[in-house]
Amino acid sequence: MDYQKYVDGFELTTCIISVERFPDGGYGNIRIVAGNKAYIDSIENPFNGASSHMLNNKFIPGSPYEKYIPKDLNFEQTCFRCAFEKKPVHTYLKPDRFDCWINQYIMPVHSDEPDIGYCCYTLDVTMEADAALMTNVSASTASSVLETCIKLRGSSDFKSAVTEVIANICEYCGAQKCDLLLTDLRQGSCVCIAESVEGRITEIPEGKYDNARFFDIVKTWGDTIAGSNCLILKDPRELEILKERNPVWYESLRTAGVDSIVLFPLVRNAETVGYIWATNFDPSRAQKIKDTLELTTYFIAAEIANFQLFRRLEAMSTVDMLTGIMNRNAMNKKVDALTSGEEKAPERYAVIFADLNGLKRTNDINGHSAGDKLLKDGAARLKERFPESDIFRAGGDEFVVISDRISEAEMEKRMQDVRKDSEDGNISFAIGGFYSEKGEDIRLAMRIADERMYADKKAYYEKFPERARE
Repeated sequence: MDYQKYVDGFELTTCIISVERFPDGGYGNIRIVAGNKAYIDSIENPFNGASSHMLNNKFIPGSPYEKYIPKDLNFEQTCFRCAFEKKPVHTYLKPDRFDCWINQYIMPVHSDEPDIGYCCYTLDVTMEADAALMTNVSASTASSVLETCIKLRGSSDFKSAVTEVIANICEYCGAQKCDLLLTDLRQGSCVCIAESVEGRITEIPEGKYDNARFFDIVKTWGDTIAGSNCLILKDPRELEILKERNPVWYESLRTAGVDSIVLFPLVRNAETVGYIWATNFDPSRAQKIKDTLELTTYFIAAEIANFQLFRRLEAMSTVDMLTGIMNRNAMNKKVDALTSGEEKAPERYAVIFADLNGLKRTNDINGHSAGDKLLKDGAARLKERFPESDIFRAGGDEFVVISDRISEAEMEKRMQDVRKDSEDGNISFAIGGFYSEKGEDIRLAMRIADERMYADKKAYYEKFPERARE
C-alpha cells in the first residue's frame, strides 16, 4: 500500500504509524512511516506554541515516533490496540505536556504483514477548549458524567458526595477497587479521601496511604504517565511495560495482586491536585472507561480545587497566621456553639486566660520582629503545657485555653508550672483559671478566669517591679 499517497489525501495533520507485534503479544517499535504536508510542516516549521514543544527537527519516514512526540505509554497502547484489534479511536483531550487541546482520530489501516500493524493518526490542534467537542459523547457516557456532576454539586458534604462518586466509578469500571487520592506535590504529602471495593463504600484505615513510602511512589506517576492524560493497562502482559519505566511501582502493584490498572491525574490550572485509580477492572470496558473518566475527572478536579480553596479560606478564618494556633474568630465560634447548644457543653471543663508579659517593651526596644518571635514562643509554651487542649490567641498578647480533658488539680498544677516558667525564663505569662464542675455558662467561666489572670498579673509586677510595663 502506498501510505504516502494515502495520507496526502488528508487536509488535517495526518500520519501513518506502524506498530511491531512480538510473538508473546507485546509490542516493539512504533514508527511514523509517512506524513502529509500538514504533518511535516508541523515538525519542520512549527507555527505555534503547541507545536514547538515537540517538533524541532527534520521528518525522516520510518523514524521512531518519540523522535517527534514525547514518549507516551497511553499513546503506544492506543496505537497497538487500533492497529491489531482494528477498533477506531476518537479522543478530545488536553495533554499535560501541551498548552492546547487536541482532537485526535486513530483509525486502523490494512496491513499485509502479520506482525506489523498500521494506523492512521489525524489531529486538529486548538488553543482553547471546544465545548461542543467535549459534549460529543455517547448517551451512556454523558449520563454517567452528568450523574457525577449532580452528585458533586448537589451535596453540601463534599467528602460524602465524592465517596459515592468513587463507588459509582468502581462499579462502572467493573473494578475490584477504586480510590481517590488528594496530593500536594509541593508539600510532599498525599491523602486518600475515598475508597470503594467492588462498588461498595469502604472505610479507609488511618495512615494507609498518607506515608512517605507511598508518596515516594505517587510522585513518580507524573513521569510514568509521561504527559498524557491517563494510563490504562488492561492485563498482566501490558502491566509488564511498567517494569522498565517504573520498577518500584510495578513491584508494589504485583505484590498487591494487581493485574490491570486505570490511573487518571486530576489536573486543575496546570496543577495536579490528585489521582483516581481503579485496579483489576473489566478490560472489555477499557474504551468506555477512558471516554467517561476523561470528562468525569475534569469536573472532579474542579470540585476538589474548590474544596481545597474553601478549606484554605476556612483555615485562614480560624487560625492565627503568626502563631499557628486558633484565633479569636475560632474562639467565638466555639463559645457560640457551646452556649447555643449546637455543641454539647461538658459539665467539667477548665478555662484559662494567659497574658504575655513584656510584649510592648520587647516591641519598643527590639522591634516587632522580636515581638512576633515572643508571641510564637509563648504560643509554643502553652501548647507544650496544655497539649490536649484548645488554645486560642484571643488578640494582641492574650491567649485562652479551653479543655474538658484535665482535672481541676491538673489545671492548677499546670498553671503553677507556667508561673514558674515566667519567673525562670524569657517567656512570662500572667495566668488565671476557672474550673467548672456543674456545667456553668462558659461566658461566666471566661469572665472569672479573666479577672483572676489580671489579679495574677498585678501580683507578678509587685513581685518583680523592675519588669513593670511601660
